[in-house]
Amino acid sequence: MKEIELIAVMVMLVASFIMAMVSTPRLIRKLKERGEVVTDYYKCNHNEVPTKGGILILGVVFTILAIVTFIEHFQAFDLPVHITGADWAIITVAGLFGAFGLVDDFVDVGRPLKIILLFFFSFRLIFEIGSTMITLPFIGSFDAGIFYLFLITPLYVLVTANLTNMHSGFNGLASGLSTIVIACLLIKFIMAGCAGVLTIGCLFGATLGFLWYNRYPAQIFWANVGSLSIGAAIGAAIVVSGFLVSGFIMLIPHTINFLMYAYWRVMHKLHPEDKRWRLVKFGKVREDGTLEVPNRLTLKWVPPYYFKMTEKHAVIAMYMVTTIFCVVALFVPY
Repeated sequence: MKEIELIAVMVMLVASFIMAMVSTPRLIRKLKERGEVVTDYYKCNHNEVPTKGGILILGVVFTILAIVTFIEHFQAFDLPVHITGADWAIITVAGLFGAFGLVDDFVDVGRPLKIILLFFFSFRLIFEIGSTMITLPFIGSFDAGIFYLFLITPLYVLVTANLTNMHSGFNGLASGLSTIVIACLLIKFIMAGCAGVLTIGCLFGATLGFLWYNRYPAQIFWANVGSLSIGAAIGAAIVVSGFLVSGFIMLIPHTINFLMYAYWRVMHKLHPEDKRWRLVKFGKVREDGTLEVPNRLTLKWVPPYYFKMTEKHAVIAMYMVTTIFCVVALFVPY
């Protein structure tokens, strides 16, 4: 990527960050006024926190891309970079997932319908995929052809969105992990000169700005609209760029978290009377502020299960784990 193009990406990143930082406090007030709040169960006083804040990230990215697209149409401005079809495809898919998440926040649409609809939401990406070649370490390359376009692409995005949605629960956990993964993707996009880098830059800036208010102690949650949309954006960026193996490595902690939860559900079904496998959604907070978790069957509960630590420290531990895998993914060329 040329130096002038890199500068343009950084400018859009900073603009997105500033817009998110400025807009989030206003959104917090609006959500409180409308009563859009949920209980923060990992606080001793169980305070109410505004939710559905993920819509702000989408709004910021759409706004920045729209402004740049508007400027592009005036011949007097010769911009060093241009919004590509891949840029719009990534954020469009994220917007579709976010809209579905917003509906799901209000009405439980059911798991079967959720899977079917979300599968087809990714088809816009098909027109932006330049190669259907897949390279696997120690195995080699092969052309997945139509299976890449109509099976791997929608499944990858669907799975990534749901992995992001599941690996959450603490203040700043899901948004912080997503910020780390997006930062890794941004570096790889810049190094490879991939189309869609402008959207990734905007996503990083907007998510980082939102994280400032979502970190411990959270002033706002992003809800399903945030986790599904940002997770879908990450999946869409991975399949458009072809970084399937790198993307898998980045998301290994998310995958482990899902496998642990799946094992928990299976054991609960096999032994419904055994209290060890009882399904619970939240842990508790001791008087000293440390976490008391019911088991070690989700990844975020493993550190506080073995060590006395606060919610903030448990989140930092999860950040460190994902950062390690993201650093490894940076050195994987596939």
